[in-house]
Amino acid sequence: MRKYILFDHDGVLVDTEFWYFKAGERALADIGVALDKDQYLRDMNQGLGTWVQARAAGIDEQTIGKQREARDAYYQEYLRTESIEIEGVVEALAELSKHVRMAIVTTAKRVDFDTIHEKRHIRQFMDFVLVREDYQLAKPHPEPYLTGLKRFGAAKEETLVVEDSSRGLNSAVAAGIDCAIVFNEFAKTQDFSKASYRIDALIELKDIILDVA
Repeated sequence: MRKYILFDHDGVLVDTEFWYFKAGERALADIGVALDKDQYLRDMNQGLGTWVQARAAGIDEQTIGKQREARDAYYQEYLRTESIEIEGVVEALAELSKHVRMAIVTTAKRVDFDTIHEKRHIRQFMDFVLVREDYQLAKPHPEPYLTGLKRFGAAKEETLVVEDSSRGLNSAVAAGIDCAIVFNEFAKTQDFSKASYRIDALIELKDIILDVA
């Protein structure tokens, strides 16, 4: 039986990844650059992001810095105005909390995480949250999940990571932790061949942690 679950955040507990892309797309459109979604997803899987395409289009670093601030502002706007709920998440966490201890390991910045959870009920189930400022190297590097293990004082064998992206999956695998991939429309075409489990909804984790055949 598993004793600990380390959750990714965006795309797993809240449906935000599309809006992060839209914020970057809007910021680049402001300076006449089109953000290609397929290339964006490939870049994100490597721990890169929006600005790879900006640099390829010849945009200078000063302008990129300005548009990064614009992207962040647009994202905050979307977080406050768009629906980002994933049906059944709170109910699943309430059930899982009867059996395991849980935490969040996210690449989200603290300001974005705090905005998302101002009026939501997810944090109450978590022992702790690690945001981007809490570790040095981002996913797909193993450091985020190794930091989570250390914080719990947990063994790899008694822990499960829950992710929705190949970048996060690779981080978990590199840390030596089994990973369950939950379906996310935005990331559905990514390579999840290294995943230990594939699920459609978080409530399915109950059978995994209890080793139900």
